[in-house]
Amino acid sequence: MALPVLICDDSLLARKQVRKSLPESFDAEFQTAGNGLEALTILRAQEIGLVFLDLTMPELDGIGVLEAIKAESIDCFVIVISADIQPEMKKRVMELGALAFIHKPVNEDKLHSILKQYGLI
Repeated sequence: MALPVLICDDSLLARKQVRKSLPESFDAEFQTAGNGLEALTILRAQEIGLVFLDLTMPELDGIGVLEAIKAESIDCFVIVISADIQPEMKKRVMELGALAFIHKPVNEDKLHSILKQYGLI
């Protein structure tokens, strides 16, 4: 059965790049969101197994999304993909329950390793 996946980034190019970085064998049903509010609408309406989440977005940023996921006990894995590489931000993201923090642009090997580590591929 395909894993429901949400890719949330305000950049269409970044969303496409995340999808292209996934293994061909990755069985998923993809949805996309251009900001955090769109992502939360999707997460509240249906079951999503994995979220790829940018931090810097309009409307609601990635931290706001992570805080809402935690506060509302939304059951999903989150992998943050961001150009914001400040150590404090990485720490905050992990405290809010993200599985991992990947720097943009996505390193395919690192992404595959994380997915494998958590049994997602």
